[in-house]
Amino acid sequence: MTSSRMKFSMEAHEKKLASWADADRDIVPADRRRNPQGQVRELPVSTSSRARRTARSAKGGARLFLLRITATFAGLLVLAAAVGGWLFYRAMDIRGELASVNNVLPEFEKKLLAHDEAAARSALTDIQAHIQRARSSATDPIWKAAGAVPGIGKNFSTVSELVLSADDVVVGAAQPLLSVYGALDWRALKPVRGKFDLEPLRASSPSIVAAANTVDLTYQRLSSIESAGLLPEVAQPLATAKSSLSSVRQSLNLAADASALLPKMMGTDGARHYLVLIQNNAEVRATGGLPGALAVLRIENGTMSLDAQSSGAALGKFSPAVEVDPAQTAIYSKRLGSYISDVNLTPDFPTAAKAAKAMWETRHGTQIDGVIALDPIVLSHILKASGPIAIPDLSPELGKRLPGILTEGNVVKALLSDIYSATQSNELQDAYFASVSKEVFSLLGSGKISPDQLLGALTTSVEEHRLLVWSTKKEEQDVLEGTLVGGAVSGPTVGGASFGVYFNDGTGAKMDYYLRKTVRLESVCTGSDYAEYRVKVTMTNTAGEDAASALPVAVTGDGRFGTPRGTIQTNVTVYGPALSHLDAALQDNTKVSFGSYVHYDRPVGIVATRLEPGQTSEIEMTFVKVVQHAEPEVVVTPTLQDVKEVLLPTVRASCSD
Repeated sequence: MTSSRMKFSMEAHEKKLASWADADRDIVPADRRRNPQGQVRELPVSTSSRARRTARSAKGGARLFLLRITATFAGLLVLAAAVGGWLFYRAMDIRGELASVNNVLPEFEKKLLAHDEAAARSALTDIQAHIQRARSSATDPIWKAAGAVPGIGKNFSTVSELVLSADDVVVGAAQPLLSVYGALDWRALKPVRGKFDLEPLRASSPSIVAAANTVDLTYQRLSSIESAGLLPEVAQPLATAKSSLSSVRQSLNLAADASALLPKMMGTDGARHYLVLIQNNAEVRATGGLPGALAVLRIENGTMSLDAQSSGAALGKFSPAVEVDPAQTAIYSKRLGSYISDVNLTPDFPTAAKAAKAMWETRHGTQIDGVIALDPIVLSHILKASGPIAIPDLSPELGKRLPGILTEGNVVKALLSDIYSATQSNELQDAYFASVSKEVFSLLGSGKISPDQLLGALTTSVEEHRLLVWSTKKEEQDVLEGTLVGGAVSGPTVGGASFGVYFNDGTGAKMDYYLRKTVRLESVCTGSDYAEYRVKVTMTNTAGEDAASALPVAVTGDGRFGTPRGTIQTNVTVYGPALSHLDAALQDNTKVSFGSYVHYDRPVGIVATRLEPGQTSEIEMTFVKVVQHAEPEVVVTPTLQDVKEVLLPTVRASCSD
């Protein structure tokens, strides 16, 4: 038994040694080599041979370990190459699909503008198919995992956001809008026998609002992505997408507001009465010009009619004055509540509109549901869309000196200059303004203007801050105050770095027809977390040297309010961003004193200027401790000049760290 166990033990031992030798012959000790018959031969073991065997064993173990590490790394490299190849394939797929989208978009826009709904829908389906394929790649598990890799991963996640955003815009905005496209045809808003059909706009409002909300949320999501650290191939499409969405967002928000407000404001729930202030830019006020000509527009279920006409002079002085915000009275004087011609010394249109409403109701008793302000430049935009209009029943005195046919090219000069040369009679001047107003409002309800062109004229007027609207209905006014057409100097659209430059005439006449202005914002390096800006206003009196004698008294003012004939006096009012600080004011590089106030947490500075014919002056105000989260915005009083001519590009300082 013992002998058998010993034999089995020896055989097992020999097999084990054989397996070691086969695995790696180099590490078998020299003193235990097999003879040709396969038997293990025992050799004498010395101290030196044992050391050599130990060293060789260690060397062999290290080699085996390195082989295993190399194999592992080789496997990882193969896996990385496979993953990299897969990601490259996905990237090329996304790039190709989005390029296809860009190729189809012009066709979609073309068919949309041509009112070819079927073709537009087909193009949109094609666009969505490409985006869906891109989305499949951008949401691939390996692609998503790559987005979590520190550093480079941000590029993958940003591409995913771009693709998902494109899908959201198509599904959440383009498709809903296209579903009501037939009802949303602006041509359907063309008045028939003096009546606007508002039902299509009212019915499509929910879809427009939903689309606007989708685009707004998508824009906010992309805006939250920091471009720092992104590859140029990713950063550029991100910037383009944000820029495009910003433009679409503004248009859609305007359309959403219009679809929600217009039907009700045009009398679908009952007749509305609007006081219309026609602002005379030749005697400038903060919101545009002196409200000289007045009218009441009645609108019921889309049908417009002119109920009454009057003038600022006819309303006279209000004593006691109507109630006005005391904080603004402290800035702009009690004239805000005393004369309708001065209600808009404040740039805050809701304040001016409330005062004008109170004044009209006090004099005439007619309930006013809202106030609309516009200027002759708005009329020129409308005449550009409609073509010329005739002004009938001109008096013999006016008929010889004023055009009986008004066009886009001559209406502004006729209303703001020629009328004062034609007659010194305030009554005849008011009558001419009344005749023009009557013909323009009649034109709006005639159906003779293309709805597309009329919409373009009104949109341009709103963008230039020339068309302003206020409503007595709180739910409507809450929306209006957050838009350009609301004309408020506070609220959601005035956050961040927002500046306002407003002008009020101090001559007491119509000399602003000859005043030319430019406004420029300049940033200043501070080295702190706060920004600093300078607002520079340049003004030139372009009247001829003989203005004092050559221009009519109605234009020069004849020195009635202390300003010499031919000279222009202007109160320049500059608003800074909320909670910033007005540090200093210069006039022609000389430090000057200025009126310093606060309006709705915004610092306000006022400097008076007086310019003789041909004279130029520059006013500079510096605002410090400005909190800036976005590009600064500047609002200026709309004047006779094109707003783009007045508002110059912002100058940004080149600051080194």
